[in-house]
Amino acid sequence: MPLIPEEPQIHESAQGPRATPASGRTAPTPRPVPGPRPAAPSRPGRPGPQRPTPPVQRAPRDVAAKPGPPAPAAPVPSAAAPAAPQIQLIPASAEGALDAAEEALDLLLDAGRAPGEVLVITTGEQHPWAAHELSFGEASYWAQHEAGDDVFYADAAVADRAGVRPVVVVAVNGGDEATAATVLPLAHKRAGALLIVCGDPQQVNAVLGAGV
Repeated sequence: MPLIPEEPQIHESAQGPRATPASGRTAPTPRPVPGPRPAAPSRPGRPGPQRPTPPVQRAPRDVAAKPGPPAPAAPVPSAAAPAAPQIQLIPASAEGALDAAEEALDLLLDAGRAPGEVLVITTGEQHPWAAHELSFGEASYWAQHEAGDDVFYADAAVADRAGVRPVVVVAVNGGDEATAATVLPLAHKRAGALLIVCGDPQQVNAVLGAGV
């Protein structure tokens, strides 16, 4: 009986390409398609490559608003010179000048002036207070001046040692014209705000000028 050739059987394992080549070696795994490379990380301390920043176009108003150079500083004004003291003249004779000075002193104290703000200078005979204090010695006398808490009396001989006080009262109670010519300008320099002169107006004006 003739043999009928068998139909070839198709195994499922035979469908499609073989996973294993005939040589028995494993087929290489396909590599993924390489995409764009990421930027290499920058090293510590060294910045990575940066793209140049495109220039920014300023609007016309930005250019106009650009500040200009600073203005030069204004010169500092120098300190103003101290104002000259006011001068008041009380007409009095040589014999009555000391009494006029005492009355002016009383008015000053009644108006609120502190005793330590007043210096009284005589061109002739010493004031009784000055003579009394000098009887204890010059050290005690000038200590009263340095304390500055009471009216200080000085005559023409020591007036140049007295310091500046807000008010100076001058009693032109004697002395020659040369003494008055020396004491009155000195008293004007020692007066911080007010100079009161008790004496002959003609003599005082001749020394201090028409401002009296």
